[in-house]
Amino acid sequence: MSASPGVVAAGHPLTAEAGAAALRAGGNAVDAALAAMLASTACEPLLTGLGAGGYMLVVPPGGEPVLLDFFVEAAGRGVDLAAHAPLHAVDVSFGDAHQVFNIGPSSVGCYGVPAGIEAAAARFGTLPLSDLVAPAAALAREGVPLNAQQAYIFAILSGIVTATPEAAALHAPGGAVLREGERFRNPDLADALERLGREGAAPFYTGEIADAVTDWLAARGGVLTRADLAAYGPIEREPVRVGFRGREVLTNPPPSAGGVLIAYVLGCLDREPAPTGVVHLVELMERAQAARDAEFLDGLAEPGFADRFLASRLGSTTHISVLDRDGWAAGVTCSNGACSGEVVPGTGLHLNNMLGEQDLNPLGYHRYRPGRRMPSMMSPTAVLRDGVPELVLGSAGSNRIRSAIIQTVLGVVDRGLEAQPAVDAPRVHVEDGTVWAEPGLDVTALEAAGRTVSEFRDRNVFFGGVQAVHRSATGALRGAGDPRRGGAVVVA
Repeated sequence: MSASPGVVAAGHPLTAEAGAAALRAGGNAVDAALAAMLASTACEPLLTGLGAGGYMLVVPPGGEPVLLDFFVEAAGRGVDLAAHAPLHAVDVSFGDAHQVFNIGPSSVGCYGVPAGIEAAAARFGTLPLSDLVAPAAALAREGVPLNAQQAYIFAILSGIVTATPEAAALHAPGGAVLREGERFRNPDLADALERLGREGAAPFYTGEIADAVTDWLAARGGVLTRADLAAYGPIEREPVRVGFRGREVLTNPPPSAGGVLIAYVLGCLDREPAPTGVVHLVELMERAQAARDAEFLDGLAEPGFADRFLASRLGSTTHISVLDRDGWAAGVTCSNGACSGEVVPGTGLHLNNMLGEQDLNPLGYHRYRPGRRMPSMMSPTAVLRDGVPELVLGSAGSNRIRSAIIQTVLGVVDRGLEAQPAVDAPRVHVEDGTVWAEPGLDVTALEAAGRTVSEFRDRNVFFGGVQAVHRSATGALRGAGDPRRGGAVVVA
């Protein structure tokens, strides 16, 4: 076993360092994941935040794995959903592809991050929450210079971060969206983080922060109410399990959608010899996408859906992965969507736009009943070998999350790559009849198969942001940060 306390992979060097510092202070992998998650609210502010939601997969040594669900819920208790303010569509260009995001007050769902942090710290952590919060609060108060990747995200989301005066004041304080090297500061976020450390999540759900958020949205036609926030709570779930190449893969269960589809593709591939050709991989990806119909989405809320689904067929996000020397593993994926443009004065919260995300609402907006967890693609995942976590990973990237995770698992398990080369490898994604491909991928076979292929000129955040940690057969701990999203690894 490695002599180091552990390894952290995250979407920003300062995020990863905050997690590593928690390991050096004697914390376990969950403490490290929480410290990194908190720091990411200051370092990766358009990908996550206290107004976001997420999932944490925890694999304790010798214990039962747990998926802590603190994702965004559909809102609208006590209001007329038909009377909400209209969603505002913003076209976001990734250079070689475009995606429409819907923002505004009625795009905001019931956030889960504060409740998730408190629950994970109490259930699995060993360090005081106030200690985990302190580095993040300092970063938010002092400010973090934007690196190239964060500056790119600010630029492509400029139509969102300047959509309201409050958002523009935070993200474009001089009249132009912050650029690389310029410092992003959010003192109100620092205050909110410190309050979370002192008082826990209560102020965000039943206290004055909750009141400020719901009053602000109600005055602008939003649907998130005090009743929604007061009823919210994290949920512990049993992960989806699927065998793959003599290993066991654990991932996010229903009502999330992504984990079931990842398990479906890996389960199909497990029946076939490795390696998998790109044409067949695209066919399976397309089959998984087609399975995400109305019956699938409605079924996600039913008990036992994952087992039935798999048995019948098999017979703006950030991620953090941690392994520690004592055998703990933790992966946490959080997302603010593309952000709503709604920054609530005095709270530090830039709220999510999950009720306006097309990927989460493929059959129409405001369709889900209030209180239902949104069917996210986010899928913190662990690969176990002989019951021991070998690989922990997750990704950002909307619908590209599952394709990024699948291809990284295939790189490590089927191709025998180290984590970083597996993350670096060019990716492919299929959607709406088009195969999107990164440079360096041989698309000859795809074109010969009659596929419509659109090749990106450069590696791009469009294809996700996988952060992975790996335990070798000798016990050495290594990690991989995705260069597409400024990923970083720190071995503590």
